[in-house]
Amino acid sequence: MAIKKFNLPDPGEGLLEAEIVTWKVKEGDAVKVNDIVVEIETAKSLVELPIPWAGTVAQILVPEGETVDVGTPIIAIEDGTGGGAPAEPDDASAAAAQAQVNEATGTGDDATPKEERVAVLVGYGPKVTDAKRRPRKHQRGPLPTASETKDPETWGGFATVAAVTEMTHPTVVDPHGVQVQVTQPQAAGGKALAKPPVRKYAKDKGVDLALIRGTGNDGAITRADVDAYLAGGASGAAAQGAGAPSPQPGQAAGAAAYGTAEREVRIPIKGVRKVTAQAMVGSAFTAPHVTEFITVDVSETMALVERLKRDKEFKDVRVSPLLVVAKALIVATRRNPGVNATWDEAAQEIVHKNYVNLGIAAATPRGLMVPNIKDADRLTMLELAQAMGSLVETARAGRTQPAEMSGGTITITNVGVFGVDTGTPIINPGESAILAFGAVRRQPWVVTAADGSETIEPRWVTQLALSFDHRLIDGELGSRFLADVAKVLEDPARGLVWG
Repeated sequence: MAIKKFNLPDPGEGLLEAEIVTWKVKEGDAVKVNDIVVEIETAKSLVELPIPWAGTVAQILVPEGETVDVGTPIIAIEDGTGGGAPAEPDDASAAAAQAQVNEATGTGDDATPKEERVAVLVGYGPKVTDAKRRPRKHQRGPLPTASETKDPETWGGFATVAAVTEMTHPTVVDPHGVQVQVTQPQAAGGKALAKPPVRKYAKDKGVDLALIRGTGNDGAITRADVDAYLAGGASGAAAQGAGAPSPQPGQAAGAAAYGTAEREVRIPIKGVRKVTAQAMVGSAFTAPHVTEFITVDVSETMALVERLKRDKEFKDVRVSPLLVVAKALIVATRRNPGVNATWDEAAQEIVHKNYVNLGIAAATPRGLMVPNIKDADRLTMLELAQAMGSLVETARAGRTQPAEMSGGTITITNVGVFGVDTGTPIINPGESAILAFGAVRRQPWVVTAADGSETIEPRWVTQLALSFDHRLIDGELGSRFLADVAKVLEDPARGLVWG
């Protein structure tokens, strides 16, 4: 049978590498054309990749957790056509697979060179390899003995385990100070035995599988074992380090709680964190930032939110003050279109945009992400609520695609959800303004009646902060824009008149 090697395709957006997160198949599995075989994580999103051929999985070439360059072979497929040499993909199937990746990531062929272009997946080219012996299939079986582990391909029942080393029995301390003997078989290189869904679940929880004692078949770690570890039970796991508890809310994945493990913990800078850092540094040192602040009585906005929550049309969507802030920003943008622009340094032009792609900064397990709602200015309040709910849910699930994070024109960051009053946000690259929405609190406020009399009353009050690029937005324009947002929040009915 001919063996075809599937190379990591180009995920678009100028990304050159990706991390293998979860294999959806294992060696020996049958696959059909366009079956999803692997989930990869780029610096911007999680992407599921289809296979362009039908056949049998001969070998998984890259284990989970490794980062590889575009064009690197990641899986080998026996296509059943005969012959032992690695075969090249036919143009039609390869082009179809790349088209699916382009559709998922919002990219196309425009970013690829046109000269002598062959319609194949990125990384494929003329056959340069010699014939290779077909990797033998692996069958699930009993745990091998120490002598059997000399064969690096023994016991390949799990997609991410290439070899099993001799079992060890280290004694460590669990989160309650109890000594626990770990009998978990370790893969070569110290990788614990667990199925891909469990491995991903543990990764999301920040748990080190290598220090968990598995209770599943053949000593595999189960989801229940991870939960037991998180609960601090001795039966589920040994502690990370020396009795480190599970990560607390807001704690970085892989980091131990203060005072419970090593004095220093190093976490690789990669993925979303790396790209975010580069973008923020580039923005901070390219665009001259100016930040203005305003304190607003938003009692009428809070009353509107309560009415919308009781409205039948809004019963299936989440209604929050952020929704009204988003609508107010859109109204203010129409009145002050110069804010919705960008500075084109290469062309030495200011580009005014007659549409609003509204970015909403979302805190996710992968870091801060800013997906945007396309043409938000054309949406009704209900449609905007639906779009915001879908956008945040997708981002927190790690399913935001690169296309959903590109092309933004203006952004809102809701620091109020953390109880923070205000801040000086950094402008999202490619945009010229970002609005920070602070916590809404009950505070004493001077209220002026129609007859001019003043009273002090408890009101709902918040702070807004607008950072803008002073190269194209001067103080007058920025101030007018911020004041307009505040006026709509003070009296949402004004949005009907202005909108």
